[in-house]
Amino acid sequence: MQHGPAVRRRKLGAELRALRAGAGLTSGQAARLVGWHQSKVSRIETGASGVKPADVRLLLDAYAVRDAQLRELLLVLAGSENGGGRDHWWHAYRGVLPPAYRDFISLESQASAMRTLETSVVPGLLQTPEYARAVTRAAVEGLDDERLDALVEVRLARQDVLRAEQPLRLSAVLDEAVLRREIGGPEVMSRQLERLAEAARLPQVRLQVLPFGSGAHIGLTGPFVIFSFSNTSDLDVVVLDHLTSSLYLERKEDLEAYTEAFDALRRHALSPEDSFDFIARCAGISGGASPR
Repeated sequence: MQHGPAVRRRKLGAELRALRAGAGLTSGQAARLVGWHQSKVSRIETGASGVKPADVRLLLDAYAVRDAQLRELLLVLAGSENGGGRDHWWHAYRGVLPPAYRDFISLESQASAMRTLETSVVPGLLQTPEYARAVTRAAVEGLDDERLDALVEVRLARQDVLRAEQPLRLSAVLDEAVLRREIGGPEVMSRQLERLAEAARLPQVRLQVLPFGSGAHIGLTGPFVIFSFSNTSDLDVVVLDHLTSSLYLERKEDLEAYTEAFDALRRHALSPEDSFDFIARCAGISGGASPR
């Protein structure tokens, strides 16, 4: 894949290999069904080479895969702009978004659940427009107004995954610094905290705060995201952001380590109910029903 990280190419190949085996076919038999040489099937399954979405469709048809959601996910991993009819809106911003960000958005749009540790800023899916603008301006130097507007539009459009018919399940652990760091000025920050309190009431959102008083914790190593997919845990991936790139971790031991770390952080953090009260106090909100 020209733009996808290697982790997605390998995961796609592994899933196609499992589907072929489930169909009772050898790689040679699969190749003959679609009119290819066996080596092409082998290269795709090992992640040695990329694969076009049209070729993925041929293989899925040959393996009699009818699961529409699984087909769509695999086509997105192959770089399809229209995997299964879903509007992949971010492709309209190709000239603005770096490939790594487009990959992140495509994974986010297809994931069933997202677990994230945030140590500095509010998760993008929960940011207000004003907060998103302030964060983007600070993170990317030299932005003209047109590109800044486009990046903020993208940030807000991403939030639709929380309002979908089958919304993304978001579980976020927020260091207290996220709530205390004044970004955009007092008014912007006040509205952002109110937005967090509103989000905490949503059934698909679970927010927990790690107060300063909790001391040292495993999250001191930095923020991370774990994407999970309803079709298969084999496609789960950890994403670590750096200043100029993103690192995708796919190994089973990496996934287990970050899953254990996130579980430990949840145990270390305030409960969702106490976290709601903490956020409400920071926002100066009185009363109101706490989540769950």
